[in-house]
Amino acid sequence: MDIEKRIGLLDWDSITADMNQKGYAGASGILTGEECSELIGRYNDETLYRKTINMGQFGYGLGEYKYFQYPLPRIVQELRESVYPKLAPIANSWMRELNIGASFPESLELLLEHCHVHQQNRPTPLILQYGKGGYNALHQDLYGDVYFPMQLVLFLNEPEKDYEGGEFVLIEQRPRAQSKAIVLKPRKGDMLVFTTNFRPVKGNKGYYRVNMKHGVSEITAGKRHTLGIIFHDAT
Repeated sequence: MDIEKRIGLLDWDSITADMNQKGYAGASGILTGEECSELIGRYNDETLYRKTINMGQFGYGLGEYKYFQYPLPRIVQELRESVYPKLAPIANSWMRELNIGASFPESLELLLEHCHVHQQNRPTPLILQYGKGGYNALHQDLYGDVYFPMQLVLFLNEPEKDYEGGEFVLIEQRPRAQSKAIVLKPRKGDMLVFTTNFRPVKGNKGYYRVNMKHGVSEITAGKRHTLGIIFHDAT
């Protein structure tokens, strides 16, 4: 079954409910073991990438990630194209609830056209690699004035077998309240959808914005790879 069909068969009503209630949603078994191995196996093929970032050099954490260049690998392109139309209606409902004067088109192609008008022309999907001691500091992936409020991460290794530690961490920062930590450990081939920077929460006086950041806890053994799918392009 191709990736578009796998994405289409997911319970998008449940994913929508989770995104609205929690700001993240999981889906198991999106990538096969062979697809995970293919992505990891081509990590050192520099013809695929436009830029490599040493995280420690910039204070982002400890590890390395590489931005793919256009044309994107088939797996990356299919994920980006097939998931975006499912998330755009959720994103647009968030904009309405928070009275933000923005809306998102129904297709990825139109979103990227909008990015390019704003000089955001560089692809943002990336693959990340961490070894023992690696981690990713809390952050948000915005890249420019135009940004889509949701993104994906796909897990390419099996926890407790290929690596230990390395939990995916979300921090929810509610106004005038203590921050909440959410710690997740999806399995190999699983996909996590999560908010890029905020989500709406309904209060007594209507909806208000709750900011969220994400990162990765320290890897205590082994090696961990993930595929990040960001829908907007970068400046």
